[in-house]
Amino acid sequence: MFFRLSSWQLALAVFAVVFGATLLGFAAGRYLGRRSDTRHEPFGVLQAALLGLVALILAFGLSLAVGRYESRRAAVVDQANAIGTTYLRAQTLAEPERSRSLALLVRYTDTSIRLSHVTPGSAAQRSVILEGDAQLRMLWGLAGQALVTAPVATAPRLYVDSLNNTIDMQTVRVSALNNRVPGAVLGIEVGGAAVALGLLALYLAILGRGVVITVLLAAGLVSLLLLVTFDLDRPTRGLITIPDTPLTSLRVSMALPPAATGPSR
Repeated sequence: MFFRLSSWQLALAVFAVVFGATLLGFAAGRYLGRRSDTRHEPFGVLQAALLGLVALILAFGLSLAVGRYESRRAAVVDQANAIGTTYLRAQTLAEPERSRSLALLVRYTDTSIRLSHVTPGSAAQRSVILEGDAQLRMLWGLAGQALVTAPVATAPRLYVDSLNNTIDMQTVRVSALNNRVPGAVLGIEVGGAAVALGLLALYLAILGRGVVITVLLAAGLVSLLLLVTFDLDRPTRGLITIPDTPLTSLRVSMALPPAATGPSR
């Protein structure tokens, strides 16, 4: 549910829920404060316990989002390294497989860069993935032809090994992009934070001590923490995105003439 929202819609929803619950708690606290003083202690104990629990849940959700963000960054680096190694080894193949493979690897690198700019789970991402899979199938076919032509040569065998790693890294990267924090965890974070801040506002309103500044500051900080967690889990949108620098740097290097020449037939 949360992932389908745009960044602005998500921010508005989080602020609306958190600040709405805070204001509701403030209004209830002002009402109860005028009726009786016997409720002060139970509300104080309850809001303190709930705030501690919510802090634990927020830390857990943030750690999940950070772990997935680091996995996605590592997947981009590993994929760039795998493609780069495959590109270098393709230069040692014999013609015509050499030229065809090099051209296909350039196109596949462009496709991998485009994968960094489409929303996971969208039709655009599925199209990019299908295009990349088709290019890998053609590369594998050319690798098979190179092995048939030179079955005992070393270069085709090394190339096949690196190409197999490149194919594996495609799966790893797509899986990392689609591996998101469960929606139930994010929903519990938002709901728990709203309830905890509502009870905090209620308790402070009953006491009548600096409720506006204290509660609004707490609500703003908690909302920002929630948005950071959401943003880390949205790899191609928002302020915190997965950099594609390793792939773009590799693509720039592919514009240079190949450093090695293949064997002559």
